[in-house]
Amino acid sequence: MNGSLMVVGLGPGDTALVTPEVSAALAAATDVVGYLSYVARVPPREGLTVHASDNRAELQRARQALTLAAEGRRVVVVSSGDPGVFAMASAVFEALEDAPELQALDIRVLPGITAMLAAAARVGAPLGHDFCAINLSDNLKPWALVERRLQLAAEADFAMAFYNPRSAARPHQFARALNILHAECGPDRLITFAHAVTTADEHIETVTLAEARPEMANMRTVVLVGNSATRRVGRHVYTPRRAD
Repeated sequence: MNGSLMVVGLGPGDTALVTPEVSAALAAATDVVGYLSYVARVPPREGLTVHASDNRAELQRARQALTLAAEGRRVVVVSSGDPGVFAMASAVFEALEDAPELQALDIRVLPGITAMLAAAARVGAPLGHDFCAINLSDNLKPWALVERRLQLAAEADFAMAFYNPRSAARPHQFARALNILHAECGPDRLITFAHAVTTADEHIETVTLAEARPEMANMRTVVLVGNSATRRVGRHVYTPRRAD
């Protein structure tokens, strides 16, 4: 099999945050596979075929990419942010499990700057000590598990980053998440809402949990919650590197 499959991250939005390694892979690709809004970020050129699909078609995309690579194509699967953070890298390997005949393919994962790191850099260093990332969507796991992980992370005093916090289909769940955090962390804990970070639509606001409202988040928002030591210094937010 002479084809290849690269699973890459396009970063949070600004083209300056696409790594040179990812840019080189895209320049050499014969095929780009991905969600519609992500492949739209790849400049068209002669010799490049784009395969766009719906947001919930991850496994179908992964299988298509493996098939194209097995046919000798140089395939790039694109994700926003980093492909290994709630994105396509896991889907590709899940599809590969069902296709042992393709496991000799040249498959590589190229990292990208994920939204939580871009958002954290914008406000300072809120993830400067132990932290966890939680996807608040219940599309691929039950909401009861989301609540349990939120509760345990808050009890353990992690700083937290939340992806997919609130959608039109599940507007009530983020309100429940805020209630859990408020009960465990108290009203003064700092929370940052980073909307469309590094794009023209960027809007970032840091408030306390007492001031946080569910409508401050949507699917383009990454939410960062500090730990008990997180504090403001001037216009910045940071979490000290030491814990008691």
